[in-house]
Amino acid sequence: MTTTAEPEFTFPLSRRGDVLPEEAALLRDRHPIARVRTMTGDDAWLVSTYALAKQVLEDERFSLKDTANPGVPRQYALTIPPEVVNNMGNINSAGLRNAVMKTLSPRADRELAGRLEAEAHRLLDLLVEQGPPADLRDSFTEPYSAALHCRLLGLPTDDWRRLMSGIDVAFITSPAPFEGSAPNWYKDLGYMLDRLNADPGPTEGLLGRFAELRRSPDVSDRVSDELLATVALSLFGAGAVSTSAFLLHAIIALALRPELAERLRAEPAVIDRAVDELLRYNLSIGDALPRLALADVRVGEVLVRKGELVLVLIEGANYDPAVFPEPERIDFDRAANPHLAFGAGRHFCPASALGRTHAEIALTALVQRLPELRLALPADQLAWRPGFIKRLPERLPVVW
Repeated sequence: MTTTAEPEFTFPLSRRGDVLPEEAALLRDRHPIARVRTMTGDDAWLVSTYALAKQVLEDERFSLKDTANPGVPRQYALTIPPEVVNNMGNINSAGLRNAVMKTLSPRADRELAGRLEAEAHRLLDLLVEQGPPADLRDSFTEPYSAALHCRLLGLPTDDWRRLMSGIDVAFITSPAPFEGSAPNWYKDLGYMLDRLNADPGPTEGLLGRFAELRRSPDVSDRVSDELLATVALSLFGAGAVSTSAFLLHAIIALALRPELAERLRAEPAVIDRAVDELLRYNLSIGDALPRLALADVRVGEVLVRKGELVLVLIEGANYDPAVFPEPERIDFDRAANPHLAFGAGRHFCPASALGRTHAEIALTALVQRLPELRLALPADQLAWRPGFIKRLPERLPVVW
């Protein structure tokens, strides 16, 4: 096992989401913590084994919040305000945190599963009526994911396209700031403020909970409208793009392996294990998870110095054969599946249960309604979006 002190890899890796980047195995086997150069020209350490990834993600000496500090090495230029980078970590009010966590729990909305199922079938009815071929990104994964998050926040479902268009700009990865990034953020922040301050005020979802919080007699729970709007906008952006992206990857995997879709039809009870395995297998996290070292910390054979940037390569960790035998095979019967698709440590995704429910309902409906689903073009002809925080196909044309 060797590491080098000089940059020898350029990051990020391939943007294709249907093929594991060939560098992932090389990095994991020969350079488990390697020096890389990011798109901003900064040096960073790239961690690619499961054990080292878990170490970095769980050690609070590696900070997400501080990656937004001025003058630190960057993965890419900031396209959202620095304080938004650690959105959940900045929620200091107990009432605010409680409102967010209740919203992100599927158990908080007893009707949620039924509504998600109804929405999935409504969208599939439209697809079947239209007939193949169809673009599942525009006609299914994005509207389905956006509808969920509009409901969670208490927003009109019809507003989903304008909000998703904002995400398309907010989550661009660029070596330098660009002109539209700040206006894009503040336009959507203004939308959330308008919804929060509408007359009559919001009564449902997270915005409804926020409206109640603003009336709280507890001084410690009084927070600014801008913070409330920022939290709401951040949750919509991170949640809607992540759930939609994962569904796209899962659909591609099932379309290319019809025997797996057939098993889901024959054994509906396997869907929970199937979703976890597809979460492990998917490559939607387009760039590694960044952390800034707050102290000198030994990671593997390297002493990472205070102030250095560490990037956690999720596809390296989730395909590590030391933890996942035959990692490039999708196995719905894995005995254990401690994947890192939701992160780990302090920043483990608080919406993980919600994300699983969302995916289980969508994929179950798809395999039942479209049993002959397959890609409408060769997989290597899919166009993968460049310069985006997620690996996304621009379109997902299918037939059935």
